[in-house]
Amino acid sequence: MGLTGLAVASCRAILGDSKPAEFIALLFYPIGFISVIIGRAQLFTENTLYPVALILSEHKHVIGTLRLWTVVFFSNIAGAVLFAFVAIKTGALHPEVANALVKLGETAANGDLRYVFWSGVIGGWIIALMAWIVTASHWTIGHFVVVYSLTVVVGMGHFAHCIASSGEILSAVVAARLSAPHYAAWLATATMGNIFGGVTFVTVINFGQVTEQ
Repeated sequence: MGLTGLAVASCRAILGDSKPAEFIALLFYPIGFISVIIGRAQLFTENTLYPVALILSEHKHVIGTLRLWTVVFFSNIAGAVLFAFVAIKTGALHPEVANALVKLGETAANGDLRYVFWSGVIGGWIIALMAWIVTASHWTIGHFVVVYSLTVVVGMGHFAHCIASSGEILSAVVAARLSAPHYAAWLATATMGNIFGGVTFVTVINFGQVTEQ
């Protein structure tokens, strides 16, 4: 998922901070999602769909789902931490790109927790909806179009996503531009919003429409 922040930061470093430059840069926001989802890696917010639908269908697997959530969530965060250290501490990035990445993290972490939660609700809804719609396509190009079309909205709307934004915000933490407690509060709030949005507005509602009554 670090590719999302890296792609946007690289474009911002080249194009500058104007509004047209921001728009063009955000067109590359879906790259991380495309790599993870089409590459069949595990993304935490995707798991607000199928495991929860299984619980609703069979009235079991609660413990297994919580275990899955825990493993995938902390693995995703560990990946974001590793990305942030490589991006900021090793000199792997050109200074202008690294600075743009840190700025993205500062911007993503702005706002009070109420805003972060409800922004996360919308972000979680969109990502879970994407996971639902992807199953309707049997071709890679169809997956690409669905993933791109919906995740670009997350980027354009600056909606909180607990994993996608973590690489950027942790880069700001590693660069000593944000505090670790600030990130922890943001992460907890964004995660709760993502879970609520994905489970409530996609899984429960869609399950109610397709399940046999």
